[in-house]
Amino acid sequence: MNKVFNVGLVGCGHISETYFRAQEYFNNIKIIKCADLNIEAADNCAKEYGIESVSLDNIFKDKDIEIILNLTIPKAHFEVSEKALNSGKHSYSEKPLCINFDDGKKLLELAKKNNLYLGSAPDTVLGAGIQKSKELIESGLIGKINLGNAIFAYPGVQSYHPSPEPWFAEKEGGPVIDMGPYYITALVTLLGPVKSVISRSKKVFTEREIGIGPRKGNKFKVECDTTYVSTLEFHDNSFIQMTLSFDVKDHKRNHIELYGDKGSIIVTDPNMFGGSVFTCLELGGKWTEHETHNLELGKINIKSQSSRANESPTNANYRGAGLSEMAYSIENNSEHMCNGEISLHVLDIIQSIMRSAKSKKTEVLSTKCKIPSRFTQEKIKKILK
Repeated sequence: MNKVFNVGLVGCGHISETYFRAQEYFNNIKIIKCADLNIEAADNCAKEYGIESVSLDNIFKDKDIEIILNLTIPKAHFEVSEKALNSGKHSYSEKPLCINFDDGKKLLELAKKNNLYLGSAPDTVLGAGIQKSKELIESGLIGKINLGNAIFAYPGVQSYHPSPEPWFAEKEGGPVIDMGPYYITALVTLLGPVKSVISRSKKVFTEREIGIGPRKGNKFKVECDTTYVSTLEFHDNSFIQMTLSFDVKDHKRNHIELYGDKGSIIVTDPNMFGGSVFTCLELGGKWTEHETHNLELGKINIKSQSSRANESPTNANYRGAGLSEMAYSIENNSEHMCNGEISLHVLDIIQSIMRSAKSKKTEVLSTKCKIPSRFTQEKIKKILK
């Protein structure tokens, strides 16, 4: 029987619902208290989920809380995680680790100094889709990967979010910070660390219109670039071209395609846990489907229609797996999978992409990380109810 870790939630926004649901799937985490700058939001969260609402100061002082779950907005990730680590508590945050690379280094150093665990989403890489892709790649089926493409492109959050301004704000906005962590973490999980990047970017629209909520129809200024096209050179000498955009109405490209010297692979959506993987071993040959819906962290648990041609109309969503796996690793004194070193390397890639777009020069990464090991079905079952 695994130890159940008491978790204090900081940041009671929409994503918190997903982590409360995670308690239904995983056997070693329990959110017992919550806090938010917006006291009303914290009180509503506490009432809905039957827990206690406390002040921000008190949640860090609470001796019953062992892990702080940091679900604040990206620009607050550093401050909250730093307070957690300085309070003797392990920290797990939503993506990205923080928005400033030097702050990320400080967090990693502080965690090591205090002998605490530092974790960060995305944990979708632990899902059956990315893990099946990793299994197939490591089996040698498609040979040595040399090239590939990745794309995230849609019109932006202003159509469905009542307060979309942070996604278009200077320093904290843009698709690289918002969706880049999913794609970059997946690529690092499959191919290892990145050596260098070169990037170009642009702002397609100077203003956006809010499409929902009490301020529907209001326009706001776009402060950041909203499309980035980058080439990532990995230490394994593969080259991946990646597009991240808030400026595309629709497209029919696959999320990630990787090309080996023996064949090609279509990787599942890195923003989801499940989905089928496809491989092809000859020109014009049949694409073989490798299903994951019968695997742990791949089984359908969300019913929602998707408009994307290459997505299933139903989804597997097990966000919180990274938090649970970190708790298991704390108990067993082992390295967790969504760890600070990987998250810092991903942050290094994010900032290098954005710097390269401004300088028009190649950026060489200052960090590396270990290639993550596979999260096998045997390992997954240890944290499931």
